Amino acid sequence: MGSGRATHSMSAELCFVDTNVLVYLFDADSAHKQARARQLLANNADQIVLSAQVLGEFYVTVTGKLAKPLDAISAQQAVDSLGALAVCSISVQLVQAAVRRSRTSRLSYWDALIVETAIDSGASVLLTEDLQHGQLFDELVVKNPFLDES
Repeated sequence: MGSGRATHSMSAELCFVDTNVLVYLFDADSAHKQARARQLLANNADQIVLSAQVLGEFYVTVTGKLAKPLDAISAQQAVDSLGALAVCSISVQLVQAAVRRSRTSRLSYWDALIVETAIDSGASVLLTEDLQHGQLFDELVVKNPFLDES
């Protein structure tokens, strides 16, 4: 695997960021989570890894699923900005690994693809509120970045 691996420094702990965390950057209805997401991105940009899947899901969500959706041009600008971070491609091998993981665990295919891409990227932390905080997938630990901020 590894062909979609992001380039990064091995000295810092890499964090793979799931779509839901990025959506809060633009969700004015969740001011507290918006502030936390912005803080995470501002303080850890050099340690953040995303995937092409996350960028696509982000665009769909912020343009159609928020109470106050972004217009297409603003959403495209956000995708362009986020695309400047380390972004992993989705390979056939990652899709196959996600299919296997979704069959052997209680994850949807899409969550399994996030997990597999995060592992492949070299990340040690998956920031999401969609999976159980503290859950381990191989050496990858799930952390909900909003739990301690309630």
